Amino acid sequence: MSGNAGRWRTRGVRIIRSDELDDNTPQTLGMFRRAAVTTANTGATRLWAGTVTINPKAKTGPHHHGDLESVIYVVRGVARMRWGERLEFLAEAQPGDFIYVPPYVPHQEINASDELELHCVLARSGQQGLVVNLDITPVEVPELVRWIDDLHR
Repeated sequence: MSGNAGRWRTRGVRIIRSDELDDNTPQTLGMFRRAAVTTANTGATRLWAGTVTINPKAKTGPHHHGDLESVIYVVRGVARMRWGERLEFLAEAQPGDFIYVPPYVPHQEINASDELELHCVLARSGQQGLVVNLDITPVEVPELVRWIDDLHR
């Protein structure tokens, strides 16, 4: 093997098997996170990725992730998201949809189904397992936000 080939063999692409996911990660009430791409598992330094499962009818406690950006991909189920200072905004994402959560945005994930688990893939812009759980009294009726741009109303 050439000099780089040996290095790429041990420091190149990594496969993280489903039975290798790590549940020793910061948790939020109502959801179960499992880490896949971490410094310990892969050597990653600027990216974190894993899965999240939310039971039927369950919702997380309000939280944010500090200065990290988050992306959620809905695999199965319907993700209902609330966000804002009093969780006053609401939108839903279906399987195949992506959700982007900017830094410091208070939010809450809700499983919109009474019967099915919600399964998502989650990626964040940093390795800190940062979850800041918040004590928020939400508004009773949030405003539904429909993701339709001005050209397609």
